[in-house]
Amino acid sequence: MTEKAPGRVTRIARAAWRAEVGVWQSLYRWLFRRPRVPTGASAFAYHSPIMTILVIFIVLSAVEIPIVDLIVHQWPWVRIPLLALGIWGVTWMLGLLLGYLTRPHAVGPDGIRARLGTDLDIDMPWEAVASVERSRDVTEKAPKIRDEAHGRTLAIRIADETNILVMLEHPVITQVSGEPAELDAVRLWVDDPDGFMSAVRTHIP
Repeated sequence: MTEKAPGRVTRIARAAWRAEVGVWQSLYRWLFRRPRVPTGASAFAYHSPIMTILVIFIVLSAVEIPIVDLIVHQWPWVRIPLLALGIWGVTWMLGLLLGYLTRPHAVGPDGIRARLGTDLDIDMPWEAVASVERSRDVTEKAPKIRDEAHGRTLAIRIADETNILVMLEHPVITQVSGEPAELDAVRLWVDDPDGFMSAVRTHIP
């Protein structure tokens, strides 16, 4: 059934609001050194494949602000909105990057937390985890959730790639981009897969 226009607009507005709030939360967590890692858990980064391009975009956007301001300096009615928009854009991209830095994947006594900045936070307690293995998967333009041999799988891709597969004992219902989803497995990218697997083995022999 095709989604009605008002419902689509509402869903997009909610997603935009969550993203905006997440940006400012990430800035706060970075400034006050409060990464979102459960007590006793080990943190695992996942941002290295996209770090360079994000930094380039942030730097170029920051350089663009004074250039545009110089061009439109004589027209205050144009200058002020463009200046505000430019500063907001840089802040938003910086918050996006900091979302990855302050919300890493986590492996701890309570289970695995798989993240993607402020957009995804999947809680997988150990009693729901059947197995964890290294499994490289590269897929372009694929949906976040798709049916695979082991069931309905969420792929948290970084640069279209994942390298860890978590299979679940039973379906887990969680929030994916603000909508409930039932999952049988989760794929994710970890910068240090060896360390991640070592941390997992301390809880799953």
